[in-house]
Amino acid sequence: MVKVVKFGGSSLASAEQFRKVAEIIHSDESRRYVVPSAPGKRFKEDTKVTDMLYGCYELAVKGKNFEKEFEAIKERYNSIIDELKIDLDLTAEFETVKSCFIGRAGRDYAASRGEYLNGLVLAAYLGYSFVDPAEMIFFKEDGSFDSDRTIKAVGERLMTIERAVVPGFYGSMPNDTIKTFSRGGSDVTGSIVAAGTGADLYENWTDVSGFLICDPRIVENPEPIRTITYKELRELAYMGAGVLHEDAIFPVRKAGIPINIKNTNKPGDPGTFIVESTSQKPLYTITGIAGKKGFSVVNIEKDMMNGELGFGRKVLEQFEKNGISFEHMPSGIDTMSIVVHQSEFGEREQEILSGLHRNVHPDLIDIETDLALIAVVGRGMKSERGTAGRIFSALAHAHVNVKMIDQGSSELNIIIGVSEKDFEKAVRAIYEIFVLQRL
Repeated sequence: MVKVVKFGGSSLASAEQFRKVAEIIHSDESRRYVVPSAPGKRFKEDTKVTDMLYGCYELAVKGKNFEKEFEAIKERYNSIIDELKIDLDLTAEFETVKSCFIGRAGRDYAASRGEYLNGLVLAAYLGYSFVDPAEMIFFKEDGSFDSDRTIKAVGERLMTIERAVVPGFYGSMPNDTIKTFSRGGSDVTGSIVAAGTGADLYENWTDVSGFLICDPRIVENPEPIRTITYKELRELAYMGAGVLHEDAIFPVRKAGIPINIKNTNKPGDPGTFIVESTSQKPLYTITGIAGKKGFSVVNIEKDMMNGELGFGRKVLEQFEKNGISFEHMPSGIDTMSIVVHQSEFGEREQEILSGLHRNVHPDLIDIETDLALIAVVGRGMKSERGTAGRIFSALAHAHVNVKMIDQGSSELNIIIGVSEKDFEKAVRAIYEIFVLQRL
């Protein structure tokens, strides 16, 4: 069995955390390929190394002295090396980084050095080979990820290496300059390495024991999610639930490799398995609840709307012309509602309204603001009757007015719109009826 294991910044923030990581890796012979992030925060007021590097580089670009700030970065790594008693000297590496900063090698290069240096330290501590992802993770001329070339190169490169550390977050452009994924991109690197090596499992180690059914800032000690499908995860991630970088799903999903989200500080916890499909019945009807605030709804009314050819296209065309994407579009016979991000819509509001009046001649246009959307997601909803009814019952009991409802044809999720002031109350009510009343 082959496992690819990725460790986040909090898992590698200090020498103490390095020891935990090494113990986890050495406890399972199948954990052969390790993807580290840059050192994260050691305590609440601390600064992530990636942010320190960005700060240093900005000073260098402005021609200012960054010696003090760079020394602080060196100290972060050297303190880990000294405390772990690793036979490793990064002096030459630090000098190269400093020279490249002065030479304005780019923000992507600056940010990537956090993972690069941490990879060198971890490889030396584990006794694993170090492989620079710039040599096998490639981007195209336009900056997009070159998936096919990369997966092939990763497989060829790591096929002959028994155990390796591959830093996360970055690869290279055709001109050999460094290019990073977006923040959190080490998750993507781990997924790429798993797909390239044909791993049996991708373990993503962080500071939480997997996904929770809902936000613990809203519901105290929510139940964990043991197994979730890629489709469910996609729905929840889109509505704001976060543990795993969203782009990290796709390389392993294509290869049929499951992901296990694990807690570095509680390695015995089972965590959450993310799978393509499963025969396991979920413990609850719903898998998770997630939501976002900050939406507006444009309600359009017109008699005989349903008989007017091209009406919907003409409406959406006005939003497209103004660079506004819509989130949902519930409709009736004579009504259509367009849900949009309030911050984006507010800047182009009058242009869109004028365009709607000119092109579709509505009887009435009404705008509602300060709307929150809540996604109730679960593969168990397909086989359970009355799910929507239970949601409405719970919200009515909590005195929450439902302003909108939208359900996809997959029966995997139900989207509910409520006033922002009722958002937290609504999430708690839904959690209570589906989870607490089932315990």
